[in-house]
Amino acid sequence: VQLQASGGGLVQTGGSLRLSCAASGFTFDDYAIGWFRQAPGKEREGVACIVRSDGRTYYGDFVKGRFTISSDNAKNTVYLQMNSLKPEDTAVYYCATSSNYCQVYDYWGQGTQVTVSS
Repeated sequence: VQLQASGGGLVQTGGSLRLSCAASGFTFDDYAIGWFRQAPGKEREGVACIVRSDGRTYYGDFVKGRFTISSDNAKNTVYLQMNSLKPEDTAVYYCATSSNYCQVYDYWGQGTQVTVSS
């Protein structure tokens, strides 16, 4: 199983980024894919998750309509569109697979850094 996260970068407050998580080595449709983030000195927190089989999505409370998770079956890729970014969104963002509907995560990709300047 391989997960390749990309799309991070430096953006100003209020800006947008789209993160990508390219997956390979497993049956994509059987898994959910989630995004997590971890800021320096803070615990990792769940950002969003999508269940590939039926399209259900879940979001962390702090997202509040600013982020959207989606998937492209043909490309085996999950995206995280992040709008109205705030400095507190600064973190390393990771994607991970879940074989039980966003409850427990099995495989993790490397992170991509998102930095939001004030």
